[in-house]
Amino acid sequence: MTQSRQQIPSPRRVGVREFRGNLTSFLKQVEDGQRFVLTSHHKVVAEIGPPSAGVVMRKPGALRGKIKVADDFDGLPADVLKSMEDGT
Repeated sequence: MTQSRQQIPSPRRVGVREFRGNLTSFLKQVEDGQRFVLTSHHKVVAEIGPPSAGVVMRKPGALRGKIKVADDFDGLPADVLKSMEDGT
């Protein structure tokens, strides 16, 4: 019995200069699932690809109204303030 192995294509190697010059095109390919290895002077400097399944997009304002700041948050006790002012 033969098992079929799913072939994962190796990322395409692209120079940083080429990537920067065609950024929009490369990002569209990333959205389609393509992965790239970015090189500079034949040295790998980065990998770019679609986000992993565990990445959650942050939703600004999601905690609005759920966090309370104490009334004295920005106040210091008198002895601490005095020691900071005196430098002792």
